[in-house]
Amino acid sequence: QVQLVESGGGLVQPGGSLRLTCTASGRELRYAVGWFRQAPGRQRQFVGAISWSGDATTYIDPVKDRATISRDNAKNTVYLEMNDLKPEDTAVYYCAASDRGPTSWAHISSYSYWGQGIQVTVSS
Repeated sequence: QVQLVESGGGLVQPGGSLRLTCTASGRELRYAVGWFRQAPGRQRQFVGAISWSGDATTYIDPVKDRATISRDNAKNTVYLEMNDLKPEDTAVYYCAASDRGPTSWAHISSYSYWGQGIQVTVSS
């Protein structure tokens, strides 16, 4: 079993930046890790993902020029950094772990382990 915990959310002004952290416990995080978000009244949306080795990443178009996913396997930790935040980035953000390949990363069903989510609010 892998337990995932997100941290680093909160209130950010438009145009600001944040870094979310996903910390794993229970076992080594030898999985691809994806980030998802869910705004009120909307479906959970894939944001991006990173391979276990860290040499492959993918992002959805609305964030690809503003987001960076990285990981430190020695710390069992994955990061999502976003800049130039917009009100439409407001959502609960989740990290999740998958043993599938890159073609499956965008699909919620590909992930076996999920964090509890953390709120990010972009507002002035």
